[in-house]
Amino acid sequence: MNHLSQIRNKLIGSYKIVALTKEWKKDGETIVFTNGCFDLLHLGHIEYLARAASLGSKFIIGLNSDQSVKTLGKGGLRPIKDQKTRATILAALEFVSAVVIFNEDTPYQLISSILPNILVKGGDWEIDAIAGADVVTKNGGQVKSIPFVEGYSTTNYVEIIQNGKS
Repeated sequence: MNHLSQIRNKLIGSYKIVALTKEWKKDGETIVFTNGCFDLLHLGHIEYLARAASLGSKFIIGLNSDQSVKTLGKGGLRPIKDQKTRATILAALEFVSAVVIFNEDTPYQLISSILPNILVKGGDWEIDAIAGADVVTKNGGQVKSIPFVEGYSTTNYVEIIQNGKS
């Protein structure tokens, strides 16, 4: 199988991911889930995602659809990259097992259907405020917050691009 096929095979719909995660769990895999926009992928994202992936054996990223990014109040220019591009870039990362695009404001429904062993978000999120934390812990899973890498922010990069200053 060529590399492009391997990447495309990681782009999974919400119905297929439920069956796949059941199969993985049956095989004894530890499923880690995180979500976000991942618009302008930067060093902070890579370090965060790599740390999250290292918590288990299968790593799923829930990706905000273009429509859901627009409702998050990140500014009129966002997303800069369309969902297909963002999903493909994430799927190209070796440690990513699957990327699933969701349209809702939060991935609560997706998390409820997958029930990952470990739910992860960035350090700016309090555990109680993480979408799906309640359902994951209720089903015996863990919720973790991974600290941000200082100095890296998509919002800052957008400002630099718009204003021409760094």
